[in-house]
Amino acid sequence: MRLLFISDFTEQFAYRLLRGIFNYSKRSGDWVVCKMPLSFKRKIGIDGVLAWAKEWRADVVMSPFEPDEDVSLFRKNGIVALAQDYISRFKSIPNITADYGRTGSLAAGHFLAKGFKNFGYFGYRGVCWSDERCEGFRKRLADAGYEDNLHIYDSQRINTFWYDSADLNGWLLSLPKPIAIMAVDDTQGSILMQACSSCGLRIPFDVAIIGVDNDEILCNMSDPTMSTINVDIEGGGYEAAAMAERMVLDPEFPGEDIVLRPLGVIERSSSSVLATNDKEILMALSFIHANVDSKIQVTDVMENVPLSRRLLEQRFKNMTGMTIYNYISVRRMERFAQLLISSNDPISEIAARMDEFDTKGISRRFKELKGCTPSEYRKKHLRKL
Repeated sequence: MRLLFISDFTEQFAYRLLRGIFNYSKRSGDWVVCKMPLSFKRKIGIDGVLAWAKEWRADVVMSPFEPDEDVSLFRKNGIVALAQDYISRFKSIPNITADYGRTGSLAAGHFLAKGFKNFGYFGYRGVCWSDERCEGFRKRLADAGYEDNLHIYDSQRINTFWYDSADLNGWLLSLPKPIAIMAVDDTQGSILMQACSSCGLRIPFDVAIIGVDNDEILCNMSDPTMSTINVDIEGGGYEAAAMAERMVLDPEFPGEDIVLRPLGVIERSSSSVLATNDKEILMALSFIHANVDSKIQVTDVMENVPLSRRLLEQRFKNMTGMTIYNYISVRRMERFAQLLISSNDPISEIAARMDEFDTKGISRRFKELKGCTPSEYRKKHLRKL
């Protein structure tokens, strides 16, 4: 199978997608890949790409296509084409897309759990993956009663090489603080962090930031390190390769969209702060988050906070919307879910690492929160490539 892979190779998304394709090729047989920079595609145009693909004898082309490009040319010439989401989705060919609304919802939930009341979104207008992430973010905030506290910056253009620092800096300085901002991806998150630094804004104390895609190099080389939402890009690459091969072997098979799933939040320093001016509540939240892997009780929290139980419970619920007991339970189940999809270890071993030795008990509580058993959750979210 001969794949012409067109992308912006400065970002980890392309590498992770290719990694998934490589994993599929190890099972299905030899694949040959030719990497074409997106800038060269723009230079030669869609007709030039087609001519190049025909000369190279490509079976499959994967690329971010412009909305006005005639992608049907490929199939007419015996070549399978898959569109990586860029500006809008195509109806004539399959798209490599994602559950963007869910991604935005996860980011909002992450910030809400930390007590933030002011929120921002940094992305692009008129771009499907940015608009839908923004909508998922907004909807989750609306459900929590904070829709009016959302501030959106989406005036930048997707094909702009850099950003308008004066405009972005002015927006950041105008926002209420502390504020939690979702960046549409890790690249934009990095830009946002640089802008905060130039404005003298402290991360995460004045501005907490989360990106998307888990570009590990970019996230870990940021200062401070950047939180992100991990997306199953490798799994999407695997599925895209399998489908493309089927389309090549069966020209009557039209294919279908490949939907990448968000796997969860990877918290780093850029969103590690808990947003509250209440010192006692901050002490309680800090203790719970620091000990989420242990089977802590409300009494353990009380021992670390100089308040009566009644007063702490009242103030804690006013801030988080949950009792201390429920908050601990939810955080532990979220942590359990994260461990389920980041490891192939037996569920009983993962539970034991969290001081849960009654596997049936934790499975029952997990199902009450997630609507499925731990094994069902793992099967749904973790692809064994």
